[in-house]
Amino acid sequence: MPARELRVIDDFLGSAHVFASAVNSVVEARLLRDVAGDQVTVSQFKLLKLVALTDAQTIGDVAAFLGVSDPAASKAVDKLVRQGLLVRTEGEKDRREIALSLTRASRRLLTAYDAAKNRKLAGIFREFPPADLRRTAELLDRLSAGIVERTPKANELCLQCGIYYRQ
Repeated sequence: MPARELRVIDDFLGSAHVFASAVNSVVEARLLRDVAGDQVTVSQFKLLKLVALTDAQTIGDVAAFLGVSDPAASKAVDKLVRQGLLVRTEGEKDRREIALSLTRASRRLLTAYDAAKNRKLAGIFREFPPADLRRTAELLDRLSAGIVERTPKANELCLQCGIYYRQ
């Protein structure tokens, strides 16, 4: 591949990384801090979103979603239970099977965050036509799929959709 094309790819990847960093630090972390204070970390918030969007989870599922070890996932769940943000029910036959559910307080937190996020993003994305955003999303999805398809054990790869839980 010619050096010129490689520079274009490097520029694109750099821009994608800067965009992802802006989303992580400005939209997610700062907005969460504004809404929740020091009540929860971004990782704990992602766990609450996971519970809001899925059914019963094992500690292994939680660990894979958060990208942490099973003991770290268990610790995160326990902390949220102590804070009154999660209810943990262990399986009758197997303690590793757990059902996690949100509390009224965690539902309020998720609702407040979503409202603040929607207000912030509406202001940011107002100047971009929806068709442009849709095309950009499709391009990013195709690029992601191309990267994953060329990865050994692609079926074991988690792309960390985080709070933007997507298939």
